[in-house]
Amino acid sequence: MTMSDTSYQKRNKEQLARRVAQDIHDGAYVNLGIGMPTLVANHLPAGIEVILQSENGILGMGPAPAAGDEDYDLINAGKQPVTLLPGGAYFHHADSFGMMRGGHLDICVLGAFQVSATGDLANWSTGEKDAIPAVGGAMDLAIGAKQTWVMMDLLTKKGESKVVSQCSYPITGIACVKRIYSELATLECTPKGLLLIDMVDGLTHAELEKMLGLPIALAA
Repeated sequence: MTMSDTSYQKRNKEQLARRVAQDIHDGAYVNLGIGMPTLVANHLPAGIEVILQSENGILGMGPAPAAGDEDYDLINAGKQPVTLLPGGAYFHHADSFGMMRGGHLDICVLGAFQVSATGDLANWSTGEKDAIPAVGGAMDLAIGAKQTWVMMDLLTKKGESKVVSQCSYPITGIACVKRIYSELATLECTPKGLLLIDMVDGLTHAELEKMLGLPIALAA
């Protein structure tokens, strides 16, 4: 199925980041993973307080700095320059991992290579020979946060579904993913499988199930 065969329009990265941001509640402590999840910081709703944490040792991150205002001594875990809000702090990464492992984060938003219908996460290696040799902080975040959300494209460049019945890549965490936010739909992972939260206009439930090759329950 190609775009020319359909009447729907995919969410671009900024629209997807905005969709994720709208579900973050007031007062939440949130970690945004490397890659697309970092865009969420630029779309947090006005009028609420969200405290952003970075695993390299920052609490109280703000949005990305304006061009020319970058301070490369103030970076996130992906080595991107960030800002620090009033009252923000930076500290040793061991303290940061204590926050992550201790259940102090309400939400973490991560990228993924695969997510199973029941919430297993594979996001650190595809098993290739030149892959990153260790899982890093993703394992601590996925298991330590009260809710783990994944932000990713539903399909690979080859058109294969990244949402699967069982992950074939090395596992980061078991049954840890609560929601999948993608360019086409928002899905909830449950012990019984996938539940549809929303999808882009013009896409049908049947088309989405065909893309993923999995049943998707509709909310009652």
